[in-house]
Amino acid sequence: MDEELKANSSLSDVNETVDNVQNSVKIVQTDTDAKDGQNKCPKCGATDISLSAKSGNLRCNYCRFEFPAQKVEGLETDISNLTGEVIASGSSDISEDANNIITLKCSSCGAEVVIDTANAPQARCHWCRNTLSINQQIPNGSIPDTVLPFKLSKEEAQSEIEKFVGKRKFFAHPKFKEEFTTNNIMGVYFPYMLVDINAHAYLNGEGEHEKRRYTRGEGNNRRTYYDADVYEVTRDFDISIKGLSIESSADRLNTTSKDKTNNIINSIMPFDTENLVKFNANYINGFTSEKRDTNIEELKPLVKTKAEDIARFAANDSLNNYDRGVHWSDERLDVKGQQWQSSYLPVWLYSYQEENKGKKLLHYVAVNARTKETMGSVPIHIPKLIGISIIVEIIAIILMLFTDWDYDWIFLSAGFIYYFAIYSRYRNQSARHMHEVETKKQINNLIQNDVYKGTRTGLTNSKMSNANNDKVNGLNR
Repeated sequence: MDEELKANSSLSDVNETVDNVQNSVKIVQTDTDAKDGQNKCPKCGATDISLSAKSGNLRCNYCRFEFPAQKVEGLETDISNLTGEVIASGSSDISEDANNIITLKCSSCGAEVVIDTANAPQARCHWCRNTLSINQQIPNGSIPDTVLPFKLSKEEAQSEIEKFVGKRKFFAHPKFKEEFTTNNIMGVYFPYMLVDINAHAYLNGEGEHEKRRYTRGEGNNRRTYYDADVYEVTRDFDISIKGLSIESSADRLNTTSKDKTNNIINSIMPFDTENLVKFNANYINGFTSEKRDTNIEELKPLVKTKAEDIARFAANDSLNNYDRGVHWSDERLDVKGQQWQSSYLPVWLYSYQEENKGKKLLHYVAVNARTKETMGSVPIHIPKLIGISIIVEIIAIILMLFTDWDYDWIFLSAGFIYYFAIYSRYRNQSARHMHEVETKKQINNLIQNDVYKGTRTGLTNSKMSNANNDKVNGLNR
Protein backbone atom coordinates (compact mmCIF):
# COMPACT_ATOMS: atom_id res chain seq x y z
CA MET A 1 0.00 0.00 0.00
CA ASP A 2 2.88 2.37 0.79
CA GLU A 3 4.32 1.71 -2.65
CA GLU A 4 0.95 2.50 -4.23
CA LEU A 5 0.67 5.77 -2.30
CA LYS A 6 4.20 6.62 -3.32
CA ALA A 7 3.33 5.93 -6.99
CA ASN A 8 0.22 8.13 -6.82
CA SER A 9 2.17 10.90 -5.11
CA SER A 10 4.87 10.64 -7.78
CA LEU A 11 2.26 10.87 -10.52
CA SER A 12 0.71 13.97 -8.91
CA ASP A 13 4.10 15.65 -8.80
CA VAL A 14 4.63 14.83 -12.48
CA ASN A 15 1.22 16.22 -13.47
CA GLU A 16 2.00 19.45 -11.63
CA THR A 17 5.36 19.71 -13.37
CA VAL A 18 3.75 19.08 -16.77
CA ASP A 19 1.15 21.79 -16.14
CA ASN A 20 3.91 24.27 -15.28
CA VAL A 21 6.09 23.61 -18.32
CA GLN A 22 3.70 22.64 -21.13
CA ASN A 23 3.54 26.24 -22.38
CA SER A 24 7.30 26.82 -22.05
CA VAL A 25 8.90 26.97 -25.50
CA LYS A 26 12.60 27.65 -26.05
CA ILE A 27 14.03 28.25 -29.52
CA VAL A 28 17.69 27.26 -29.96
CA GLN A 29 19.36 28.99 -32.90
CA THR A 30 21.42 26.29 -34.61
CA ASP A 31 22.69 28.29 -37.59
CA THR A 32 24.78 30.75 -35.57
CA ASP A 33 27.94 31.79 -37.43
CA ALA A 34 26.49 30.32 -40.64
CA LYS A 35 27.31 32.44 -43.67
CA ASP A 36 25.79 32.32 -47.12
CA GLY A 37 28.17 32.61 -50.01
CA GLN A 38 31.56 30.97 -50.33
CA ASN A 39 32.57 28.16 -47.95
CA LYS A 40 36.32 28.19 -48.36
CA CYS A 41 38.90 25.51 -47.67
CA PRO A 42 40.82 26.65 -44.56
CA LYS A 43 44.10 25.64 -46.20
CA CYS A 44 43.97 26.90 -49.80
CA GLY A 45 40.77 28.97 -49.99
CA ALA A 46 39.10 26.92 -52.74
CA THR A 47 35.30 26.59 -52.71
CA ASP A 48 35.04 23.19 -54.39
CA ILE A 49 34.35 21.14 -51.25
CA SER A 50 32.56 17.82 -50.80
CA LEU A 51 32.12 14.98 -48.34
CA SER A 52 34.75 12.32 -47.84
CA ALA A 53 32.56 9.30 -47.07
CA LYS A 54 35.55 7.32 -45.84
CA SER A 55 36.42 9.74 -43.02
CA GLY A 56 33.16 11.63 -42.65
CA ASN A 57 35.05 14.93 -42.97
CA LEU A 58 34.69 17.66 -45.57
CA ARG A 59 37.41 17.57 -48.22
CA CYS A 60 38.75 20.24 -50.53
CA ASN A 61 38.65 18.84 -54.05
CA TYR A 62 41.53 21.12 -55.04
CA CYS A 63 44.25 20.54 -52.41
CA ARG A 64 42.66 17.36 -50.86
CA PHE A 65 42.81 18.86 -47.36
CA GLU A 66 40.21 17.41 -44.97
CA PHE A 67 38.67 19.29 -42.07
CA PRO A 68 36.25 18.02 -39.42
CA ALA A 69 32.58 18.84 -39.07
CA GLN A 70 31.04 21.14 -36.48
CA LYS A 71 28.58 19.96 -33.85
CA VAL A 72 25.38 21.80 -33.03
CA GLU A 73 25.56 23.62 -29.73
CA GLY A 74 22.82 24.69 -27.33
CA LEU A 75 20.61 21.60 -27.40
CA GLU A 76 19.95 19.62 -24.22
CA THR A 77 22.06 16.46 -24.02
CA ASP A 78 20.82 15.13 -20.67
CA ILE A 79 17.24 14.26 -21.63
CA SER A 80 16.31 13.37 -18.04
CA ASN A 81 16.58 17.10 -17.22
CA LEU A 82 14.58 18.26 -20.24
CA THR A 83 11.56 20.43 -19.40
CA GLY A 84 9.17 22.40 -21.57
CA GLU A 85 9.55 22.39 -25.31
CA VAL A 86 12.91 22.99 -26.95
CA ILE A 87 12.81 23.64 -30.68
CA ALA A 88 15.94 23.88 -32.79
CA SER A 89 15.54 26.80 -35.18
CA GLY A 90 15.63 24.65 -38.31
CA SER A 91 12.51 22.87 -37.01
CA SER A 92 10.42 26.03 -36.80
CA ASP A 93 7.17 26.25 -38.73
CA ILE A 94 7.40 26.52 -42.50
CA SER A 95 6.20 29.85 -43.81
CA GLU A 96 3.89 29.74 -46.81
CA ASP A 97 5.38 33.07 -47.92
CA ALA A 98 8.97 31.85 -47.80
CA ASN A 99 10.77 32.28 -51.09
CA ASN A 100 12.67 29.31 -52.49
CA ILE A 101 14.68 31.57 -54.79
CA ILE A 102 17.67 33.22 -53.12
CA THR A 103 20.08 35.59 -54.86
CA LEU A 104 23.69 35.79 -53.64
CA LYS A 105 26.49 38.09 -54.75
CA CYS A 106 29.71 36.22 -55.49
CA SER A 107 32.47 37.65 -53.29
CA SER A 108 35.13 36.79 -55.89
CA CYS A 109 33.78 38.47 -59.02
CA GLY A 110 30.69 40.35 -57.86
CA ALA A 111 28.25 38.47 -60.08
CA GLU A 112 24.77 37.74 -58.78
CA VAL A 113 23.92 34.03 -58.62
CA VAL A 114 20.40 32.66 -58.17
CA ILE A 115 19.94 29.53 -56.04
CA ASP A 116 16.69 27.57 -56.07
CA THR A 117 16.75 26.12 -52.53
CA ALA A 118 13.85 23.81 -53.35
CA ASN A 119 16.25 21.77 -55.49
CA ALA A 120 19.71 22.34 -53.99
CA PRO A 121 21.41 24.63 -51.47
CA GLN A 122 24.37 25.29 -53.80
CA ALA A 123 25.14 26.73 -57.23
CA ARG A 124 28.24 27.68 -59.20
CA CYS A 125 29.01 31.22 -60.22
CA HIS A 126 28.72 31.23 -64.00
CA TRP A 127 31.65 33.67 -64.30
CA CYS A 128 34.38 32.55 -61.90
CA ARG A 129 33.12 28.96 -61.26
CA ASN A 130 33.29 29.34 -57.46
CA THR A 131 30.67 27.41 -55.50
CA LEU A 132 28.15 29.46 -53.53
CA SER A 133 26.20 27.88 -50.66
CA ILE A 134 23.10 28.57 -48.57
CA ASN A 135 23.78 27.69 -44.92
CA GLN A 136 21.51 30.10 -43.08
CA GLN A 137 18.08 28.74 -42.33
CA ILE A 138 15.16 30.06 -44.32
CA PRO A 139 11.57 29.19 -43.34
CA ASN A 140 10.82 26.93 -46.30
CA GLY A 141 12.02 23.63 -44.81
CA SER A 142 15.05 23.23 -47.08
CA ILE A 143 17.80 23.95 -44.52
CA PRO A 144 17.74 21.62 -41.46
CA ASP A 145 19.56 21.92 -38.14
CA THR A 146 21.77 18.89 -38.60
CA VAL A 147 22.90 16.35 -41.16
CA LEU A 148 24.20 12.80 -40.89
CA PRO A 149 26.86 12.42 -43.60
CA PHE A 150 26.97 9.50 -46.02
CA LYS A 151 29.28 6.74 -44.80
CA LEU A 152 28.57 4.02 -47.36
CA SER A 153 30.07 4.46 -50.82
CA LYS A 154 28.00 4.04 -53.96
CA GLU A 155 29.88 0.83 -54.81
CA GLU A 156 29.08 -0.65 -51.39
CA ALA A 157 25.42 0.32 -51.74
CA GLN A 158 25.27 -1.25 -55.22
CA SER A 159 26.63 -4.47 -53.78
CA GLU A 160 23.99 -4.54 -51.02
CA ILE A 161 21.15 -3.89 -53.48
CA GLU A 162 22.43 -6.54 -55.90
CA LYS A 163 22.60 -9.10 -53.07
CA PHE A 164 19.07 -8.23 -51.94
CA VAL A 165 17.57 -8.50 -55.43
CA GLY A 166 19.70 -11.54 -56.29
CA LYS A 167 17.99 -13.54 -53.56
CA ARG A 168 14.62 -12.73 -55.16
CA LYS A 169 15.32 -13.30 -58.85
CA PHE A 170 13.38 -16.58 -59.23
CA PHE A 171 9.89 -15.07 -58.97
CA ALA A 172 10.86 -11.57 -60.09
CA HIS A 173 8.99 -10.21 -63.10
CA PRO A 174 10.90 -10.93 -66.35
CA LYS A 175 10.78 -7.29 -67.42
CA PHE A 176 12.24 -6.22 -64.08
CA LYS A 177 15.08 -8.75 -64.37
CA GLU A 178 15.81 -7.50 -67.87
CA GLU A 179 15.87 -3.84 -66.86
CA PHE A 180 17.46 -4.12 -63.40
CA THR A 181 20.72 -2.22 -62.95
CA THR A 182 22.24 -0.49 -59.96
CA ASN A 183 24.06 2.08 -62.08
CA ASN A 184 21.23 4.55 -61.59
CA ILE A 185 20.94 4.40 -57.79
CA MET A 186 20.90 7.79 -56.08
CA GLY A 187 22.19 9.09 -52.78
CA VAL A 188 19.34 10.98 -51.15
CA TYR A 189 19.12 13.00 -47.95
CA PHE A 190 15.61 12.51 -46.57
CA PRO A 191 14.14 14.99 -44.06
CA TYR A 192 13.40 13.78 -40.54
CA MET A 193 12.37 15.25 -37.23
CA LEU A 194 14.43 13.88 -34.34
CA VAL A 195 12.60 14.12 -31.04
CA ASP A 196 13.97 13.74 -27.51
CA ILE A 197 11.36 13.19 -24.80
CA ASN A 198 11.50 13.32 -21.01
CA ALA A 199 8.32 11.76 -19.64
CA HIS A 200 6.68 9.95 -16.78
CA ALA A 201 4.79 6.69 -17.41
CA TYR A 202 2.09 5.06 -15.31
CA LEU A 203 0.69 1.64 -16.24
CA ASN A 204 -1.91 -0.36 -14.33
CA GLY A 205 -3.68 -3.59 -15.20
CA GLU A 206 -3.75 -7.37 -14.75
CA GLY A 207 -1.06 -9.94 -15.39
CA GLU A 208 -1.23 -13.73 -15.53
CA HIS A 209 1.41 -16.27 -14.54
CA GLU A 210 0.94 -19.88 -15.62
CA LYS A 211 0.59 -22.10 -12.58
CA ARG A 212 -0.31 -25.42 -14.18
CA ARG A 213 -1.22 -27.01 -17.53
CA TYR A 214 -3.01 -30.32 -18.00
CA THR A 215 -5.11 -32.29 -20.49
CA ARG A 216 -8.63 -33.64 -20.29
CA GLY A 217 -10.63 -35.96 -22.50
CA GLU A 218 -9.82 -39.15 -24.35
CA GLY A 219 -8.34 -40.03 -27.72
CA ASN A 220 -8.79 -37.33 -30.34
CA ASN A 221 -10.92 -35.29 -27.93
CA ARG A 222 -8.10 -34.51 -25.53
CA ARG A 223 -7.63 -30.82 -24.83
CA THR A 224 -5.05 -28.76 -22.95
CA TYR A 225 -6.15 -26.48 -20.10
CA TYR A 226 -4.30 -23.91 -18.02
CA ASP A 227 -4.49 -22.53 -14.49
CA ALA A 228 -3.03 -19.06 -13.93
CA ASP A 229 -2.33 -16.82 -10.96
CA VAL A 230 -3.70 -13.33 -11.50
CA TYR A 231 -2.04 -10.14 -10.21
CA GLU A 232 -2.87 -6.48 -10.26
CA VAL A 233 0.23 -4.98 -11.86
CA THR A 234 1.42 -1.37 -11.56
CA ARG A 235 4.52 0.17 -13.13
CA ASP A 236 5.44 3.79 -12.47
CA PHE A 237 8.66 5.26 -13.88
CA ASP A 238 10.46 8.13 -15.53
CA ILE A 239 11.61 7.52 -19.09
CA SER A 240 14.06 9.37 -21.33
CA ILE A 241 13.66 8.80 -25.09
CA LYS A 242 16.54 9.86 -27.30
CA GLY A 243 16.33 10.52 -31.03
CA LEU A 244 12.87 9.24 -31.94
CA SER A 245 12.97 9.52 -35.76
CA ILE A 246 9.90 10.73 -37.66
CA GLU A 247 9.75 11.33 -41.41
CA SER A 248 8.96 15.01 -41.96
CA SER A 249 7.91 14.66 -45.59
CA ALA A 250 4.14 14.23 -45.89
CA ASP A 251 4.65 11.94 -48.87
CA ARG A 252 7.03 9.64 -46.99
CA LEU A 253 4.70 9.53 -43.98
CA ASN A 254 2.05 7.91 -46.16
CA THR A 255 3.19 4.29 -45.78
CA THR A 256 -0.26 3.01 -46.78
CA SER A 257 0.23 4.31 -50.32
CA LYS A 258 -1.03 1.87 -52.95
CA ASP A 259 1.27 3.17 -55.67
CA LYS A 260 4.52 3.49 -53.67
CA THR A 261 6.29 1.14 -51.29
CA ASN A 262 7.10 3.99 -48.87
CA ASN A 263 7.27 1.63 -45.88
CA ILE A 264 10.57 0.31 -47.32
CA ILE A 265 12.30 3.62 -46.56
CA ASN A 266 10.81 3.69 -43.07
CA SER A 267 12.07 0.18 -42.35
CA ILE A 268 15.82 0.86 -42.70
CA MET A 269 15.93 2.96 -39.53
CA PRO A 270 17.41 3.49 -36.99
CA PHE A 271 20.33 5.75 -37.88
CA ASP A 272 23.31 6.47 -35.62
CA THR A 273 22.05 9.96 -34.86
CA GLU A 274 24.65 10.48 -32.14
CA ASN A 275 27.02 11.30 -35.02
CA LEU A 276 24.94 14.19 -36.38
CA VAL A 277 26.84 17.32 -37.36
CA LYS A 278 25.83 20.92 -37.94
CA PHE A 279 24.33 21.45 -41.38
CA ASN A 280 26.70 22.60 -44.07
CA ALA A 281 25.61 22.75 -47.71
CA ASN A 282 28.82 21.01 -48.78
CA TYR A 283 27.53 17.74 -47.31
CA ILE A 284 24.79 17.80 -49.96
CA ASN A 285 27.28 18.23 -52.80
CA GLY A 286 26.94 15.22 -55.11
CA PHE A 287 23.67 14.03 -53.56
CA THR A 288 20.03 14.96 -53.83
CA SER A 289 17.69 15.96 -51.01
CA GLU A 290 14.03 16.45 -50.19
CA LYS A 291 12.90 19.39 -48.11
CA ARG A 292 10.67 19.15 -45.06
CA ASP A 293 7.03 20.05 -45.64
CA THR A 294 5.44 19.30 -42.25
CA ASN A 295 5.39 21.29 -39.00
CA ILE A 296 5.80 20.15 -35.42
CA GLU A 297 2.11 20.45 -34.56
CA GLU A 298 1.26 18.07 -37.41
CA LEU A 299 3.71 15.47 -36.11
CA LYS A 300 2.95 15.70 -32.38
CA PRO A 301 0.08 13.14 -32.34
CA LEU A 302 2.25 10.52 -34.07
CA VAL A 303 5.21 11.30 -31.79
CA LYS A 304 3.02 10.96 -28.67
CA THR A 305 1.62 7.60 -29.81
CA LYS A 306 5.07 6.23 -30.65
CA ALA A 307 6.44 7.45 -27.31
CA GLU A 308 3.61 5.58 -25.56
CA ASP A 309 4.63 2.43 -27.47
CA ILE A 310 8.24 2.86 -26.37
CA ALA A 311 7.21 3.27 -22.72
CA ARG A 312 4.89 0.24 -22.87
CA PHE A 313 7.61 -1.98 -24.32
CA ALA A 314 10.21 -0.61 -21.90
CA ALA A 315 8.04 -1.85 -19.02
CA ASN A 316 8.21 -5.40 -20.41
CA ASP A 317 11.70 -5.83 -18.94
CA SER A 318 10.05 -5.86 -15.49
CA LEU A 319 7.28 -8.30 -16.44
CA ASN A 320 9.23 -11.55 -16.79
CA ASN A 321 7.03 -13.29 -14.22
CA TYR A 322 3.92 -12.79 -16.36
CA ASP A 323 4.51 -15.44 -18.99
CA ARG A 324 0.87 -15.36 -20.14
CA GLY A 325 0.92 -11.59 -20.69
CA VAL A 326 -0.36 -8.37 -19.15
CA HIS A 327 -3.47 -6.39 -19.97
CA TRP A 328 -2.98 -2.68 -19.25
CA SER A 329 -6.34 -1.03 -18.54
CA ASP A 330 -4.84 2.33 -17.54
CA GLU A 331 -1.90 3.80 -19.49
CA ARG A 332 -0.62 7.34 -19.04
CA LEU A 333 2.42 9.08 -20.47
CA ASP A 334 2.92 12.62 -19.18
CA VAL A 335 5.52 14.53 -21.17
CA LYS A 336 7.65 16.79 -18.98
CA GLY A 337 9.88 17.99 -21.80
CA GLN A 338 10.54 17.46 -25.47
CA GLN A 339 13.19 18.64 -27.91
CA TRP A 340 12.85 18.86 -31.68
CA GLN A 341 15.50 19.15 -34.35
CA SER A 342 15.24 18.76 -38.11
CA SER A 343 17.82 16.66 -39.86
CA TYR A 344 18.86 15.18 -43.17
CA LEU A 345 19.53 11.41 -42.97
CA PRO A 346 21.31 9.54 -45.81
CA VAL A 347 19.81 6.78 -47.98
CA TRP A 348 21.01 5.05 -51.13
CA LEU A 349 17.90 4.51 -53.21
CA TYR A 350 17.02 2.28 -56.15
CA SER A 351 13.56 2.76 -57.63
CA TYR A 352 11.62 0.88 -60.30
CA GLN A 353 8.20 1.66 -61.76
CA GLU A 354 6.09 -1.39 -62.52
CA GLU A 355 3.25 -1.08 -65.00
CA ASN A 356 0.48 -3.65 -64.72
CA LYS A 357 -2.89 -3.41 -66.46
CA GLY A 358 -2.69 0.36 -66.70
CA LYS A 359 -1.69 0.78 -63.06
CA LYS A 360 1.72 1.99 -61.94
CA LEU A 361 3.47 0.88 -58.75
CA LEU A 362 6.76 2.41 -57.65
CA HIS A 363 9.07 -0.12 -56.00
CA TYR A 364 12.04 0.86 -53.84
CA VAL A 365 15.17 -0.87 -52.61
CA ALA A 366 16.72 1.33 -49.92
CA VAL A 367 20.05 1.10 -48.13
CA ASN A 368 20.80 2.91 -44.88
CA ALA A 369 23.96 4.80 -45.86
CA ARG A 370 25.31 4.48 -42.31
CA THR A 371 24.50 0.92 -41.21
CA LYS A 372 24.02 -1.01 -44.53
CA GLU A 373 20.50 -2.03 -43.43
CA THR A 374 18.73 -2.93 -46.67
CA MET A 375 15.07 -3.46 -47.47
CA GLY A 376 13.16 -3.48 -50.71
CA SER A 377 10.18 -4.43 -52.83
CA VAL A 378 10.63 -6.50 -55.99
CA PRO A 379 7.96 -6.86 -58.73
CA ILE A 380 6.56 -10.40 -58.81
CA HIS A 381 5.73 -12.55 -61.81
CA ILE A 382 2.30 -13.53 -60.48
CA PRO A 383 1.48 -16.28 -63.08
CA LYS A 384 4.70 -18.10 -62.20
CA LEU A 385 4.03 -17.78 -58.46
CA ILE A 386 0.48 -19.09 -58.88
CA GLY A 387 1.72 -22.03 -60.98
CA ILE A 388 4.37 -23.08 -58.44
CA SER A 389 1.87 -22.66 -55.59
CA ILE A 390 -0.55 -25.05 -57.35
CA ILE A 391 2.25 -27.62 -57.72
CA VAL A 392 3.03 -27.27 -53.99
CA GLU A 393 -0.66 -27.78 -53.18
CA ILE A 394 -0.87 -30.94 -55.34
CA ILE A 395 2.24 -32.43 -53.73
CA ALA A 396 0.85 -31.63 -50.27
CA ILE A 397 -2.48 -33.34 -51.03
CA ILE A 398 -0.65 -36.46 -52.26
CA LEU A 399 1.40 -36.54 -49.07
CA MET A 400 -1.78 -36.14 -47.02
CA LEU A 401 -3.25 -39.28 -48.61
CA PHE A 402 -0.29 -41.35 -47.42
CA THR A 403 0.13 -39.70 -44.01
CA ASP A 404 -1.80 -40.54 -40.85
CA TRP A 405 -1.84 -37.11 -39.19
CA ASP A 406 -4.51 -35.13 -37.36
CA TYR A 407 -3.64 -31.82 -39.01
CA ASP A 408 -4.87 -32.32 -42.58
CA TRP A 409 -5.68 -28.60 -42.85
CA ILE A 410 -1.95 -27.88 -43.09
CA PHE A 411 -1.68 -30.04 -46.22
CA LEU A 412 -4.84 -28.53 -47.69
CA SER A 413 -3.57 -24.97 -47.22
CA ALA A 414 0.09 -25.58 -48.16
CA GLY A 415 -0.24 -23.91 -51.56
CA PHE A 416 -1.86 -20.81 -50.09
CA ILE A 417 0.76 -20.61 -47.34
CA TYR A 418 3.53 -20.88 -49.94
CA TYR A 419 1.96 -18.17 -52.11
CA PHE A 420 1.62 -15.63 -49.32
CA ALA A 421 5.06 -16.43 -47.85
CA ILE A 422 6.75 -15.75 -51.19
CA TYR A 423 4.60 -12.67 -51.85
CA SER A 424 5.54 -11.28 -48.46
CA ARG A 425 9.26 -11.95 -49.04
CA TYR A 426 9.24 -10.09 -52.36
CA ARG A 427 6.95 -7.18 -51.49
CA ASN A 428 7.79 -6.70 -47.77
CA GLN A 429 4.58 -4.76 -47.21
CA SER A 430 4.82 -5.31 -43.45
CA ALA A 431 8.42 -4.09 -43.17
CA ARG A 432 8.76 -1.14 -40.81
CA HIS A 433 11.02 0.57 -38.32
CA MET A 434 10.42 -1.10 -34.94
CA HIS A 435 10.42 2.17 -33.04
CA GLU A 436 9.07 0.52 -29.90
CA VAL A 437 12.28 -1.46 -29.31
CA GLU A 438 14.91 0.16 -31.55
CA THR A 439 14.64 3.73 -30.21
CA LYS A 440 17.12 4.61 -27.46
CA LYS A 441 15.50 4.99 -24.06
CA GLN A 442 16.33 4.81 -20.36
CA ILE A 443 14.08 4.09 -17.38
CA ASN A 444 14.68 5.74 -14.00
CA ASN A 445 12.90 5.69 -10.62
CA LEU A 446 10.98 2.49 -11.39
CA ILE A 447 8.25 1.63 -8.86
CA GLN A 448 6.80 -1.89 -9.14
CA ASN A 449 3.64 -2.98 -7.37
CA ASP A 450 2.24 -6.50 -7.84
CA VAL A 451 -0.77 -7.65 -5.78
CA TYR A 452 -2.08 -11.22 -5.95
CA LYS A 453 -5.81 -11.32 -6.83
CA GLY A 454 -6.53 -15.04 -7.21
CA THR A 455 -6.27 -18.01 -9.56
CA ARG A 456 -8.14 -18.66 -12.80
CA THR A 457 -8.67 -22.31 -13.68
CA GLY A 458 -9.66 -24.25 -16.77
CA LEU A 459 -8.38 -21.63 -19.23
CA THR A 460 -8.24 -22.83 -22.83
CA ASN A 461 -5.78 -20.25 -24.25
CA SER A 462 -2.03 -20.64 -23.75
CA LYS A 463 -1.71 -16.86 -23.51
CA MET A 464 -3.85 -14.15 -21.96
CA SER A 465 -6.49 -13.45 -24.61
CA ASN A 466 -6.60 -9.66 -24.08
CA ALA A 467 -2.91 -9.07 -23.32
CA ASN A 468 -1.72 -5.75 -24.78
CA ASN A 469 1.76 -5.28 -23.30
CA ASP A 470 3.22 -6.14 -26.74
CA LYS A 471 0.71 -4.08 -28.70
CA VAL A 472 1.99 -1.38 -31.06
CA ASN A 473 -0.25 1.60 -31.78
CA GLY A 474 2.15 4.04 -33.44
CA LEU A 475 2.16 2.51 -36.90
CA ASN A 476 1.92 5.31 -39.44
CA ARG A 477 0.36 2.98 -41.95
